[in-house]
Amino acid sequence: MNELSKPDLPAQAVRKQNESHSLLHEMIRSFTTLARTLNLTHAVKELGSTRQTLRRHIALLEEMKGAELFVVKDRQYHLTDAGLRALPEAEDILSRGNSWLNRDVGHVEGLQHLTKVLPDGWYFHQQQRPISEIWTSHRPLFRETVKAWTLAQGELEHEALQHVRPYFMVFRDSPQGWLSVEIGDENAYVSWFGWSRARSSIGRDVGKMPGGDDFARLLSAPFDEVKYTRGLRVDHVCTMLPRVENGPMVPLSYQRLMLGGTFPDGTFALLSVVERCHELRIEGVTEEQARLMPEEMLTVEFPTGLKYERE
Repeated sequence: MNELSKPDLPAQAVRKQNESHSLLHEMIRSFTTLARTLNLTHAVKELGSTRQTLRRHIALLEEMKGAELFVVKDRQYHLTDAGLRALPEAEDILSRGNSWLNRDVGHVEGLQHLTKVLPDGWYFHQQQRPISEIWTSHRPLFRETVKAWTLAQGELEHEALQHVRPYFMVFRDSPQGWLSVEIGDENAYVSWFGWSRARSSIGRDVGKMPGGDDFARLLSAPFDEVKYTRGLRVDHVCTMLPRVENGPMVPLSYQRLMLGGTFPDGTFALLSVVERCHELRIEGVTEEQARLMPEEMLTVEFPTGLKYERE
């Protein structure tokens, strides 16, 4: 049935649908809060709502989704399989909505742009860049990595990747978040934080930047994108990070390449390569700001003439 031949909905159904859509944000807040607390009293208190309102939001959402999201056993709420499947997307919608209202997220020429500035002076600016810039950049590391990745078909242990593997930071997805499982000796993380802290980070999650939970979900979105597309992504980032624990914030400018790969058992491996540089193109970030990072922290350029660079 095409759009023109669809029968008109009864006026009552249209009003109910419009009401549901207008309440969507509040319904998702009710759903995600109850999913986190699994306790009606706690969820109502956190939302500043009422039991009747929360139950109505859940009922409307279940009607719209066509599936039960919760079951109650022994007066305890439990997520159904449908609820478990719906929760990550609901949290993502809520985070993106909050961040959009706060002007933390947007798009520039169709590519994701993130920005966050806190009252204490901390900032984070991230701009997704076109993949084609890899081929036109004067810096060869990303170009060499993509060529090797293509020859290796993403297999981490493939011979074609071994000459660039020391520059990798490798992540595995887990219920606790993205865990670092390998950090190469030439990786930018090592030269920024030092060998001891870098090695101590293996097996731990990536941690949270300042900016709150909604912004943290936005920062994990590129990881999820590469996981699901099994492709690659380039971002330019300008921010501040300490070099030692509890130390002063230091300006940091870098470009990051992420690629989808596989471990020997066939499970997904996220490969990340970072180059600290001053040549950034981020909406709203001036050249002067990008160059605040000390010169001595620039990544030593990858040596040309190796392997596939000149082929």
